[in-house]
Amino acid sequence: MAYVPAPGYQSAFNPPIPYTTMIAGGLRPCMGVFIQATLPHDYKRFSVNFTTLEGDDSDIAFHVSARYDGRDRCVFNSRQSGQWQEEEIKKDMPFKAGKVFTMMFEITRNNYLLAANGERFYEYGHRIPLEQVRWLSVSGDIIVQHLAIIGAGTGTKGVSNIDGHCTLPFKGFINGGMIPKRSVVVKGIATGKNFVINLKAAFSNEIAFHLNPRFNKGTLVRNSFINGTWGQEDKQIAKNPLKQGDNFEISIRATEKKFEVFINGSHSFDFDYRMFNLAQVDTLEVDGEVKVFYAFF
Repeated sequence: MAYVPAPGYQSAFNPPIPYTTMIAGGLRPCMGVFIQATLPHDYKRFSVNFTTLEGDDSDIAFHVSARYDGRDRCVFNSRQSGQWQEEEIKKDMPFKAGKVFTMMFEITRNNYLLAANGERFYEYGHRIPLEQVRWLSVSGDIIVQHLAIIGAGTGTKGVSNIDGHCTLPFKGFINGGMIPKRSVVVKGIATGKNFVINLKAAFSNEIAFHLNPRFNKGTLVRNSFINGTWGQEDKQIAKNPLKQGDNFEISIRATEKKFEVFINGSHSFDFDYRMFNLAQVDTLEVDGEVKVFYAFF
């Protein structure tokens, strides 16, 4: 079963480097870009560029360059009409060899906000008008495991706490409910023994879909809570792709008869509906021993 990203959500797993992609609809305030990556064995530098056109000769609105040469530092700049502008330098390197790291770019009207590993790292003011920025590229000595553009296109979607990470317990309102063809996406890292993701009806507190990875028991529990009673637990799964301490992306897509669940871009299981008024399923909850980078719906 093919992975179908939520409208407005562009996701790529293990893309080849260099990697270039168009930003659907162009870059706008309230959008975000998430990168999860590691460094290869032989590394010297890598870069992330927000550009106006595709190709090496494009203007670069925001250039992020991580440089490892004994004076490890991050360099920020812009290039216009072939000319590099004044560099901004931060003598700090949060992107370490041997560790998975994350970069989260939040786009505002005034600047780019960069969070590294869930912590605010740098602010860079716009030097090229935001409406001209339509491409994203990653190059150099980097292994990208996951790249996501959040809030692309023209649709209206909910994007929650894309600057750094979400405060738990997290609760988000799904406008119009989990009607067919709608998806929610949760990106995070499992930090402890278990966590929960619930799709529920706020007015009744009923849970249409309850997802509970229990790492201490090696199970991935699915269930529902309707009319004050928990239903039959579903634990069967061919292979559990979730591991304690690992980053994950969980995408839950509503169809006519079931929720389809994709983990890290691959179909993992389905959950047949036990509550059928999907328009009432209007709340996403996340809690437990987990760090959530963002939730998109």
